[in-house]
Amino acid sequence: MSRILAASLIGTTIEFFDFYIYATAAVLVFPTLFFPAGDPIAATLASLATFALAFFARPLGAALFGHFGDRKGRKATLVAALMTMGPSTVAIGLLPSYHSIGIVAPILLAVFRFGQGLGLGGEWGGAVLLATENAPKNKKAWYGMFPQLGAPIGFLLSSGTFFILSKTMSDEQFLSYGWRIPFIASALLVWVGLYIRLKITETPDFLKVMDNKERVKVPVIAVFARHTKAVFLGTVATITTFLVFYIMTVFTLSWGTSALHYPRESFLIAQMISMLFFALGIPVSAVIADRRGRRTMLMVSSIGIFVFGLFLAPFFSTGSLLVTVVFQSTGMLLMGLNYGPVGTALAEIFPAEVRYTGASLCFTLAGILGASLTPYLATTLATSYGLSYVGYYLSFGAAISIAALLASRTLMKGEPGS
Repeated sequence: MSRILAASLIGTTIEFFDFYIYATAAVLVFPTLFFPAGDPIAATLASLATFALAFFARPLGAALFGHFGDRKGRKATLVAALMTMGPSTVAIGLLPSYHSIGIVAPILLAVFRFGQGLGLGGEWGGAVLLATENAPKNKKAWYGMFPQLGAPIGFLLSSGTFFILSKTMSDEQFLSYGWRIPFIASALLVWVGLYIRLKITETPDFLKVMDNKERVKVPVIAVFARHTKAVFLGTVATITTFLVFYIMTVFTLSWGTSALHYPRESFLIAQMISMLFFALGIPVSAVIADRRGRRTMLMVSSIGIFVFGLFLAPFFSTGSLLVTVVFQSTGMLLMGLNYGPVGTALAEIFPAEVRYTGASLCFTLAGILGASLTPYLATTLATSYGLSYVGYYLSFGAAISIAALLASRTLMKGEPGS
């Protein structure tokens, strides 16, 4: 069991590390290196648009890897997902700049970003199932939180790497080659993840599906034809977890270092501190979700995020770094409380024969609605109307998720204490 949990954790850690180093570079580096010189705001928005591309690739990855995960097994599919995202990340680190190869540079950047999204679309669902389908009946949320911990760990690794590079290099060195180091070094993490995953066994639930000859020919068609309500409500209920995360990471980093003029190193420290609260919220929420129910925990955390959004502007615009650290930590604690039970909740609303596809599609479709354009839209709202409207945007997303959770009372049956 320890090997299984390690495999679920290491994989999502690697995947999110890869994803976050792109998000950080999209704010700090890519507008300068991969887009024509001119308006800095336009270059940043173009860079954030490539960031969004991966979220549109993720549902395709969910359908593709979900098909094989429900047909051939969780283990082999997880290995394939890891080997899709890893090489895409390394390729970004080796990519020549716009000044070297012209328009080909942003095109290739978009292609490799698409590859990142495709891999992550298949990674998350398989990691969650690896944990929850091996879990004791009354600890499914606890086991299901291990792959969720990969998010804060991956972010801490990525932010820590960029912080060290920023402190040990001049701006010229960092812009020239320093930013490439984490992308290329991710190959080592992929090798570790691959080594662990090749040693795990198949989950009991999938073996039972095989023994009972319950596999469906085309899982994605079966999911939309037979489980439409589950896909819709599961997707909408998960929007908030993406919305709050990418506002509190990508948008605040961009706005904090540009409009509010915080030093890059100081803001990265603030974000790393907030990740500790994110990590704390995940196991706390898992314990509560096993005792009180997944839906209950998601409802409470979504209400907290709704209220937080109303106070986002005055909380973030004080000009005090200490208050900003508290602001970041509060938002990420709420994120952890919301994110912890999401994997278990989505896995439980689908039967085992389509669970990989169904849970992955909900998660990735929620990513399109709650994350893909969030940095872009938040930057546009803050620039045109002020920070208050970024907070209203967050609260509106939380309200939609709360409505979906209210409508899913009969759907989320795995609670409480199951």
